[in-house]
Amino acid sequence: MVSATNALIALLPLLTIAYLMVGRYWPATRAMPVAWLVAIGAGVVGWGMNPTWIAASTINGFITAANILYIVFGAILLLYTLKQTGAFDAINNGFASISEDRRVQVVLLVFLMGSFIEAAAGFGTPAAIVGPLLVGLGFPPLAAVVVALTGNLMAITFGAVGTPLIIGMIDIFEGVESISTTVLGAGGYESIAAWVGEIAVFAAMHHVIVGIVLPFIGVAMMTRFFGEERSIKPALEVLPLTLFAWASFSVPYFLTAYFLGPEFPGLLGSMVGLAVTVSALKAGFFHPDEEWDFGPESAWPDHWVGDIEPGESTSGNTAVAADGGSVQSTMPAGGQMSLLKAWTPYALVALLLVVTRVVDPVKAFVTMDLFTVGWSNILGTGLGNDFAFLYLPGAVFVAVHLVTIPVHGMDGNDIKAAWSETIEKVAPAVVALLFAVATVQIMLQSGAATGTDSMLIVLSEGMAGIAGSAYPFFAAYVGAFGAFLAGSNTVSDILFGTFQYGVADQIGTPKTVMLGAQAVGGAIGNLIAVHNVVAALAVVGLVGEEGRVIRLELIPLVYYGTATGLLTLLFSYVLFPGVF
Repeated sequence: MVSATNALIALLPLLTIAYLMVGRYWPATRAMPVAWLVAIGAGVVGWGMNPTWIAASTINGFITAANILYIVFGAILLLYTLKQTGAFDAINNGFASISEDRRVQVVLLVFLMGSFIEAAAGFGTPAAIVGPLLVGLGFPPLAAVVVALTGNLMAITFGAVGTPLIIGMIDIFEGVESISTTVLGAGGYESIAAWVGEIAVFAAMHHVIVGIVLPFIGVAMMTRFFGEERSIKPALEVLPLTLFAWASFSVPYFLTAYFLGPEFPGLLGSMVGLAVTVSALKAGFFHPDEEWDFGPESAWPDHWVGDIEPGESTSGNTAVAADGGSVQSTMPAGGQMSLLKAWTPYALVALLLVVTRVVDPVKAFVTMDLFTVGWSNILGTGLGNDFAFLYLPGAVFVAVHLVTIPVHGMDGNDIKAAWSETIEKVAPAVVALLFAVATVQIMLQSGAATGTDSMLIVLSEGMAGIAGSAYPFFAAYVGAFGAFLAGSNTVSDILFGTFQYGVADQIGTPKTVMLGAQAVGGAIGNLIAVHNVVAALAVVGLVGEEGRVIRLELIPLVYYGTATGLLTLLFSYVLFPGVF
């Protein structure tokens, strides 16, 4: 029987995050250190954790956070490198030349291109990159933000080359002895990574089924709320295109999740989807009979437009900067960069990632102890963690950045600007991630430190008692809540992965299915994560319209969360009740 007092104490760190970030609008950089202090207090008062275990848990969390930050830094460095060289201008203009119909542009730039950016970089970058591109094409800034946030949901679960599942689940579960032992024993899996690979398949299955209307939703949100006719009828006219784009993305996406694991579904799905959909459009298929556009700009409400006028293209000699201003682009004066040259760095990223994970001699080399820094038996507690600086995707991104410098002809100022923007973008995430992961580690290790059930196990037992067999319906919403708080699918998986495992264990439903729903929920919550919304509005000069955006994003959130919940019930009790 779960003690009500212990359950309340265990809940305090999560309630602190919710109160400070939702109730008081504190940024994660301030809220997470406070939550860490509250977790320490809960560990001492409710569980009797000693200072050694608290310190060891914190250090363990910091090492995991460093892994995440390394990946994020490399991914964003390459992203801003391509902004400086004009590669993104070339890619954007390439899409714009295919069709001037805004509905077609949403499918290409938001669903497919946005998914590619999410798969490669993650952490809120798609809306911050795609939003200004849409404004440059003539979209109202508010419309650009709304559709840019909506379109890449399917890729978020596997964003930044699988970071949410690799760091959020594999690394966390390997550090929880009770879970690791059960998975390798009763579960029959050869490793935690193999089990999380199956979780990735279920997450992809959820996304493929629920996401069949995702490209359509992006278009419909635009025509219903920003079109002259205020109707979804224009969106229905491009339904064949949205379904074709979904299929072109989903088939390689699911097959990649099934055969290769969590790192590549979004990356390969979006690359293949882009190639197939663009080819079909260039061949004359799926173009609507009449081009659709927004009404005259003079009729737009004031709140649609901020400091950046629509049609101020990011092409040519300027590009939109993260603060809403402009930065110099290094596009050659003689003309636009070729699409082949513009896409080469990301093609190289995909190639290197596959080679370092699939080709055994290469994998053995990059995972050598020589290239790994670790700490085993931290402070004598038995906890251990490491930092494989050549194997982590961050190394691939940094390597491709270095290759891109001579290939794209970057000079010293370009390199400095790319690094400066990257540091500016990543810096706020450092404190937030360090203390978010440390908070979860204290909650996770409270049981091991005292020989009792951990805080998260206590919470799981309490939730199982309240929701009972109906809980699978709510699993995705719990994941969404975590991402809403932290603005990150990865942190949501860290916060609630073991919690969802515990609930599934308590009510006797498949843990693999439940965690697949958690991984999907972590993607859903990004729609309304406050700092994601603020960042997307900032780059189009519309800070202050967060409330309007969040209200609109609740529409796809409720659809996706409810559909995923129903599917989780179906998977758990009808289709896959025997899965671990």
